[in-house]
Amino acid sequence: MAYDQELADRIRLIIGADPDRLSGLTEKKMFGGLAFLIGGNMAISASKEGGILVRVDPADSQQLTETTGATVAVMGGRAMTGWLRVAAAAVDDDEDLVPWVERSCAFARSLPAKH
Repeated sequence: MAYDQELADRIRLIIGADPDRLSGLTEKKMFGGLAFLIGGNMAISASKEGGILVRVDPADSQQLTETTGATVAVMGGRAMTGWLRVAAAAVDDDEDLVPWVERSCAFARSLPAKH
């Protein structure tokens, strides 16, 4: 399954609304989805599995999975703390998608830039 192009476009529009996020912003096809990177650090991706793959502060992972319906991402059979999967139905509306974009971009900006 390919990533949802409409969802990728929505993420792009939300990110584009904040000029602070545009610095160092790149897009890259990764893990079968379309990832949005800030300073070389992945922030969020329109996932090939549907929905989004979101990078968050690992310290927030448990609280977010308990309160939002997001799940810890599993890659290669390994749970990836700090990476969450959010189902497509949970981000159907921009008001549900915007907080995830904002959280993931803020965390990616907090990391040292990769060169």
